[in-house]
Amino acid sequence: MKLAHIVNSIESKFLKKDLPTLSIGNLVIVNVLIQEANKKRLQSYQGTITSQHRAGLNSTITVCRMSKGIKITRIFPLHSPDIESIKKISSK
Repeated sequence: MKLAHIVNSIESKFLKKDLPTLSIGNLVIVNVLIQEANKKRLQSYQGTITSQHRAGLNSTITVCRMSKGIKITRIFPLHSPDIESIKKISSK
């Protein structure tokens, strides 16, 4: 068995199956688990997808939003256990 097949079979166990179909320009809400000391809480991040990197388990989206006139960009790994959910609000 080739190494690529072994890696793909291991990675497939960790891929999230319930992700919506995302593309650049979509407005999304990403709920992220934040751990502070001994507490965990959910933080919502709403913005527009500006870029997308598709690489299996290492897939990411870049979400941009405006806050008090300042452009804030954040990169989210799609299959991270810290990502609670991704909800698509509207398409481009």
